Amino acid sequence: MTISITDVVLRDAHQSLFATRLRLDDMLPIAAALDDVGYGSLECWGGATFDACIRFLGEDPWLRLRELKKAMPKTPLQMLLRGQNLLGYRHYADDVVERFVERAVKNGMDVFRVFDAMNDPRNMKAALQAVRSHGAHAQGTLSYTTSPAHTLQTWLDLTEQLLETGVDSIAIKDMSGILTPMAAYELVSEIKKRFEVRLHLHCHATTGMAEMALLKAIEAGVDGVDTAISSMSATYGHPATEALVATLAGTKYDTGLDILKLENIAAYFREVRKKYHAFEGQLKGYDSRILVAQVPGGMLTNLESQLKQQNAADKLDQVLAEIPRVRKDLGFIPLVTPTSQIVGTQAVLNVLTGERYKTIAKETAGILKGEYGHTPVPVNAALQARVLEGAAPVTCRPADLLKPELAELEADVRCQAQEKGIQLAGNAIDDVLTVALFPQIGLKFLENRHNPAAFEPVPQAETAQPVAKAEKPAASGIYTVEVEGKAFVVKVSDGGDISQVSASAPVAAPASASAGTPVT
Repeated sequence: MTISITDVVLRDAHQSLFATRLRLDDMLPIAAALDDVGYGSLECWGGATFDACIRFLGEDPWLRLRELKKAMPKTPLQMLLRGQNLLGYRHYADDVVERFVERAVKNGMDVFRVFDAMNDPRNMKAALQAVRSHGAHAQGTLSYTTSPAHTLQTWLDLTEQLLETGVDSIAIKDMSGILTPMAAYELVSEIKKRFEVRLHLHCHATTGMAEMALLKAIEAGVDGVDTAISSMSATYGHPATEALVATLAGTKYDTGLDILKLENIAAYFREVRKKYHAFEGQLKGYDSRILVAQVPGGMLTNLESQLKQQNAADKLDQVLAEIPRVRKDLGFIPLVTPTSQIVGTQAVLNVLTGERYKTIAKETAGILKGEYGHTPVPVNAALQARVLEGAAPVTCRPADLLKPELAELEADVRCQAQEKGIQLAGNAIDDVLTVALFPQIGLKFLENRHNPAAFEPVPQAETAQPVAKAEKPAASGIYTVEVEGKAFVVKVSDGGDISQVSASAPVAAPASASAGTPVT
């Protein structure tokens, strides 16, 4: 059974390693080589890329997709879609979801990995149905997590619900790197035993278990896995593509990929990555703290940054200890965008204010009210009563409360464009959707689409520091040099020549350091 490989180098790899900053100009030169590998798919869009394009890079994300499709016509292109949230941070009406998926397919997208931060299948339904209606591949997602509320049956039930909704495959998304090898084997085995479904596994390398989890999942019957080219792998990212290809070579799981072709791609990104050094995280090796806090790798740097801005960097361990407690209060929700940010922010507030829930963030209140969907178990009743203030919680699919909004959004964007003299794209609906997802940032992007100065400067590779010229040898003088405990007096004449060496009195041994005083 050949294992299909999805390489995430053009999306989740750089999102995890250097804050989603990889630019289209650094993708296109290697696109033909990527297209020639024979990947099952290439993840290149969705997640945080849309936001980063218009907020930081000054790139049109729709143009990026079209250019990548043109450059890689043979390989299916894949994206990550947040269900009813699309690529934004709130629920959108069904008509917006439908139109967004339609435009993504028209612009070149082939495979949609659809997930929901709450693992609520109702929040994935509209997107999955839209994907299939437009002839693309709909991949439902299990956002993997562990808690007293999550058992094997939890995942089997969610798999069944996704199959009832209608999917072409299912992905197990281990966004925090907490899926143990044995759990991976059991989960894949049991799903395969009960359901006829193509299964894919996505793991992060942050805790050091990802490679082992992939291998055990392959032995259990998984059909495909995510990896990243080696020079864009590991730490906050993913297992290396070449390592897995070499591991499976000559076995019944052989990927059929040419490791020499992969090495050429790795060499390219090894150089390109140097340009983005300013955005790299600090993690070296693995981070075992995530096994307890279950914080996705990239979120650690965000927490560190938040605390540093508040002059509270020393509170990180307290925040990491508070995160599981907040998560429990919110019904043991998975930690993935946007819930990871919500739980993390609330934990920071609880620690910095010195009182748990002295301040409840708006988004935390939204989860308590049911505005994000079902939680795995009921939320903290006292906190829920506090934010509801006598009102009833939301129990229906949250998007059922939303009226169609696309027509109003389109009229509003066209009106603002006319007022501000903005030239909309040929397919104006793409610009409308950009603003719909990111109202302020999207409009600012449209105003400055052709003004690079309004965005981050293009990063440059680190240049080697010039080697300083050797200083002129010291002038004449007399120096004492210790060699193996013996001191010698060395006389140096003009020009640096040693003219005399003679033994001196023995050098006294240093006094023992007092307790608590290091010898340096």
